[in-house]
Amino acid sequence: MTALPRPLGLLAGASLRDGRTVDVVLDGDTVAEVLPAGTAPRPADPDSVLDLEGFLLLPAPAEPHAHLDKALSWDLIRPPMGDLGLAIESWRAYSAEMTVDSIADRARTTALAMLANGTTAIRSHVDLLHGEAPLRGVEALVRVRDELAGILDLELVALAGPTVPDAVVEAALDAGIDLVGGAPHLADDPIADLHRLLAIAERYGVGVDMHTDESLSGAITLDALAIALRDRPAGRVATAGHCVRLGTLEAAELGRIIDEVAAADIGIVTLPITNLYLQGWEHPTSTPRGLTAVRALLDAGVRLGAGADNVRDPFNPVGRGDALETAMLLVTAGHLTLDEAYDAVSIGARSVMGLPDAGVVPGARAELVAVRGASLSDVIATAPADRAVIHAGMLVARSETVRRIAVPAPRSLVETR
Repeated sequence: MTALPRPLGLLAGASLRDGRTVDVVLDGDTVAEVLPAGTAPRPADPDSVLDLEGFLLLPAPAEPHAHLDKALSWDLIRPPMGDLGLAIESWRAYSAEMTVDSIADRARTTALAMLANGTTAIRSHVDLLHGEAPLRGVEALVRVRDELAGILDLELVALAGPTVPDAVVEAALDAGIDLVGGAPHLADDPIADLHRLLAIAERYGVGVDMHTDESLSGAITLDALAIALRDRPAGRVATAGHCVRLGTLEAAELGRIIDEVAAADIGIVTLPITNLYLQGWEHPTSTPRGLTAVRALLDAGVRLGAGADNVRDPFNPVGRGDALETAMLLVTAGHLTLDEAYDAVSIGARSVMGLPDAGVVPGARAELVAVRGASLSDVIATAPADRAVIHAGMLVARSETVRRIAVPAPRSLVETR
C-alpha cells in the first residue's frame, strides 16, 4: 500500500445509509460530486482511487469531549472502582507524579487509536494540575497537537477546578489552549466559579466548554450558563458537557432549562459510557442511567453531540475510543434511533465543536469513514474493524482484518433400521 497520508480523488462503489451505491469525487478537502456507482471518471493516478465496495461510507466521527491526559492510566493507578468522588481522588494522587513525556505518550497513543477507528477531530480537556508545574498536561497536549497536525484536528480545553487560580488558567491560554473549561458544579459556590471562568474567557475572547451538573442531585448551573452566554459574540463556541441533572428533572423545570439552552444556542454533549459508570453507585436497586435528557434536547432542536469521554482511566475502566461504541450506548441506554445515535457522534459532534459540515454531500468537508458492513444497524451492532479513514480528502488510516474459522466436518451418515 502507498504510504499514508494519501491524497484521494475518487471513492468508488461505496454504500450509503439510504441504500444507494455511489462514486464520490473529491476535490482536495471537499466533496465535489456524488454520482451513481461506476459513472465517475477514473483519475489518471490509480493511487488516488479508493475502492469501497462492501463498505458503508459515513461522515467521520468527531470526539467532542475527551480527556487524553488521563487516558490509559487505569492499569498504572489501579484505583478503586466507584463514583465521581473516588475517581477524582485517585486521579489527583497519581497526577502529582506524572511527567510531560508520560502524559504525551498516553495521549498520543489514544488519539491515534481514535483516528484508526474513524475519528478525525478531537476536543480534549486538559487538567490544570495541583502543586508545582501545573501546566504539565498543557505542555504535553500542545506537543501532541503539533505532532498530529495534518492528520487529525485537535482542540484543547483548560479544565480548571474551583481551586485553580486565574493566573494558571491564563497561563494555559497563553501556552496555546483554545477554550476555557471547568466544573463549577463542584465548587462551594457554583455560580461564582462559573462566572469567574466566563470572565477569563471573555478577557481572552475565546469560547467555553464546561463540565456541567455531573450528578444525579445537587447544583444546577446549566440555566445560569445559558443566561450568561445568550448575548455572546457570534461564532464563539459554547458547550456544556455531561448535564446529568437534566435527566433527573420533572417536565416543567426540564422544559424551562432547555428553553434557556436553546435560546443561547449552547451545544450539549452527552457522554454515556462514563456517566453510566460513574453515576448510580448509591442506588443498588432501580439504578438510574446517569444520562442527560437526550430525547427532550433533540425534540427541542438543541444541538446534541456525544462522545467517549474517558478511556481506561479512574473515571471509566473500559472503553475503546470508538464512536460506534458510543452510538451503540445511545441506542441501548438513551433510546435514540440508529440514525440519531450516529448523527450525535458525527455531524452533531462537529456542530457542537464549531467545525464545518462534513459528509457525503457536495460542498461538505471530506471527513469520512468507510466501515465494512451492509447497513447502519450492521455497523453499529458489530463495529467491524475493517475501516478506511479520510481526513481533509486524504486517507489517513486503513485497518484490515483476517479471520479464519474452522468449518465443521460433515456428519457421517448412519444407517438406521
